[in-house]
Amino acid sequence: MKLKIVLTVMASLAVWASPVIAEDVLIENFEVQPEARWQFIADTVMGGVSTGQVEFVQGEGNAYAHMTGRVSTQNNGGFIQFRMELPAPLPKNASGLRLVVRGNEQPYFVHLRTSGTLLPWQYYQAGVEATQEWSEVRLPFTDFKASGRLLRTKPRPETLKSIGIVAFGRDHQAEIDVREISYY
Repeated sequence: MKLKIVLTVMASLAVWASPVIAEDVLIENFEVQPEARWQFIADTVMGGVSTGQVEFVQGEGNAYAHMTGRVSTQNNGGFIQFRMELPAPLPKNASGLRLVVRGNEQPYFVHLRTSGTLLPWQYYQAGVEATQEWSEVRLPFTDFKASGRLLRTKPRPETLKSIGIVAFGRDHQAEIDVREISYY
C-alpha cells in the first residue's frame, strides 16, 4: 500500500514538472489513504466554538471527502475546513483548479495558502456553490481574492503550499462532499 502511495505521488510530481499542461491534472481523488494527507481544522484553534468533522467515504462507486458541521461566529469564530499540504507547487503555467463537489445548497470556499501567506489568517479565497447533485466547478486563479492588503493581488500557482475546503463566515449547518480536485 505504501508503495502505491509513493508511486502515485511520484507520478503526480512528474506530471507537475511538465512544461505544458494539456488537460486537467489530478491532485486528489480520495481513493488511497486520504486521511494521511488531509486534516480537519475548526475555529476552536483560536477560541471559536464551531464543530465538525471530515470523513472519507467509499460509496456510490466513488471515493470522496464528506465534511459536516456547525459553523458559529460566536467568540470571534466562524469556520470549519479540511486542508491538504501539496507535495509540490503547481506549474507556473497552471490556470486554475477544478473540483467535483456536491452539498446542501450553501456557499463554500476554497482557500489557498502560498509561500507568501505566512500568518495563520492569510489566504486566497474563491467561492463554490455546492448543489445537491455532483457538479464540476472551475476556479481560475484570477478569481481568488487575497485575505488582506499585505498579500499579492492573486496567487501564483508555483508558490501554492496547501488547498483547503472551507465553510466560513456565517452561522450555518455545513455539509459538502468533494470527489476530485485537479488543476488545469
